[in-house]
Amino acid sequence: MARRKPATTHGLCVVDKPAGVTSHDVVGMLRRRFHERQVGHAGTLDPDATGVLVVAVGMTTKLLRFIEKTDKRYVGEVVLGTETTTLDAAGEVTARHDMSRVTLADARRVVVEHLTGDIEQIPPMVSAIRVDGRRLHELAREGIEIEREPRPVTVASFTVDDADETGVFRIDVTCSAGTYIRTLAADLGHLLGGGAHLRDLRRTAVGAFTLDEAGHPDECELLPVATAARSLERVVVDDATAKLVANGRVLPRFAGDGPWALFDDQDVLLAVYESFRTDQAKPSVVLPTAIGR
Repeated sequence: MARRKPATTHGLCVVDKPAGVTSHDVVGMLRRRFHERQVGHAGTLDPDATGVLVVAVGMTTKLLRFIEKTDKRYVGEVVLGTETTTLDAAGEVTARHDMSRVTLADARRVVVEHLTGDIEQIPPMVSAIRVDGRRLHELAREGIEIEREPRPVTVASFTVDDADETGVFRIDVTCSAGTYIRTLAADLGHLLGGGAHLRDLRRTAVGAFTLDEAGHPDECELLPVATAARSLERVVVDDATAKLVANGRVLPRFAGDGPWALFDDQDVLLAVYESFRTDQAKPSVVLPTAIGR
């Protein structure tokens, strides 16, 4: 079998994903655009959703997991009174409720009391979580529904405002990775005595990456590899330490909690280190920029 040609293009793209395409579709667009196979994304967006999708090219894919772990921010609309199979506007209606008496004050009270802070969510059947080797959304397409264990998530902020349409609330949510906004919408409906679904979801931020720098897949800028370490604690090392990093050596712990992005004195990102034992730091990712020194 022929060996895959090493990547020659490296960097990070902040994409404003259009509606109607999958996150995997966006990866395919950028593979073709940059003529590279080594492309991946941090945090899936549903096909109908839009907004920030961080995509890595080349060696930068090694750093995606540090971006995936960061908080996300979303805006969207919760439509009261209608439940769907997918908990959003793409699904078939399964139930209708008269929720005409629900007020904005009611919704805000429920959010504060039940849907903010450290909470537990049951993942929707349309999620990409694997159970016994099968993704839930694959089972859902076959009409199969299985028991799902609640998962802990953190909702740092959840604001609710009236929309232009009666029975619809605008929401703005900042939450931990792994939080399902469609589940928050459905839970809000249930807690208000009926049901609801989500529509017009838009992700406005993934960690430190926002819509302000996002662009269409065909036009977004290829940012330097080091951009992927934007949210990490920065450490500049001398040449002697850089050689140790290139060999994957465990180092004395740096100041702070980590993870730490290690740069040389030429501002080149060499590696990412994480806490190890009480007084050490070990390499999680060592980039070719370090090995090739």
